[in-house]
Amino acid sequence: MRNVLIIGATQGTGRELAAAYLRDGMNVVITGREATRAEAVAAELTAEAAESTATATGRPQAATTGDGSPSVGSATGLALDLSRPETVAAALAPVEQVHRLVLVGMVRDRNTLAGFDVMAASQLAVTKVVGYTAVVAALAERLTPDAAVLLFGGGAKDYPYPGSTTLTAVNAAVTGMVRTLSIELAPVRVNAIHPGPIEDSPFWQGKAELAETLATFRAETLTGELGGMADIVDACRFLLENRLANGIDLPLDGGHP
Repeated sequence: MRNVLIIGATQGTGRELAAAYLRDGMNVVITGREATRAEAVAAELTAEAAESTATATGRPQAATTGDGSPSVGSATGLALDLSRPETVAAALAPVEQVHRLVLVGMVRDRNTLAGFDVMAASQLAVTKVVGYTAVVAALAERLTPDAAVLLFGGGAKDYPYPGSTTLTAVNAAVTGMVRTLSIELAPVRVNAIHPGPIEDSPFWQGKAELAETLATFRAETLTGELGGMADIVDACRFLLENRLANGIDLPLDGGHP
C-alpha cells in the first residue's frame, strides 16, 4: 500500500486532500502543531473514509478487497511544528517510506510597513522556506524513486496587496525551491501550487467582516469565480499523480487580466 504524508492537514484543503487519498486506499500520515489535534483528526478521517466506502459499495466498513487488503487506507496523526525546523527531523522519525509528500502548513501574516511585525514576518519566512526544506531534507532518503513532492505557495506571489510583502516574498521563494529541489531529488518529482482565495476554506467561513474582501478577490478574476477546496484537491492530485508533471508552479485562481 502506498503512503502519503501531508504536512499541515488538520483542517481545510490539507484535510480534504488526506480524505481523498484515504478513499483511494492509501495510508495517510497527517501532521499538525499539536499531537492531540492531529491524532483526533486522523481518527475522524479514517472513520469517514470507511463509512464513505461502505456507503458506496454496500459492504461493511471493515470490508476488504479481493486480495484481502483493506478497501480504504488508515490515517495517522503526528505533531510537527514547521516554525521550529530544528525539531522536524525528530518529529518525522516514525515515518517510513513515502510515495507522496505534500507541504500545506502555513501561518498567515498581513503585515504592513507602517506597523511591521518582525517576529510575525520571521515566523512566516521560517515556516515556509526553512520548515518546508527541513521536511524534504529529513525525508529525502525515504522518498521512493517514483515519489512526488508538492509545495503550497499562494496567489500573493503574483498579486500582492498592502501588507503582503513578506507573504509575497515567501511564496515567490517557493518557486525557487521547486527549481532546486526537483534537481536535487531527481527522479523524484517536485511541483508547487499557488491558489487564490479558497472560498469554502475555514479561514473565510462565517466571517462577515471578510465578505467584502472576498467579493473584491472574486471581481478581480477573469471567471468571476473563486475556487473551492475540491478544485484545489483536484489540481493537487494532477500534480502529484501525473508522471510528467515536474518543476511546475501552477497558479489556480481563475485568471487575472
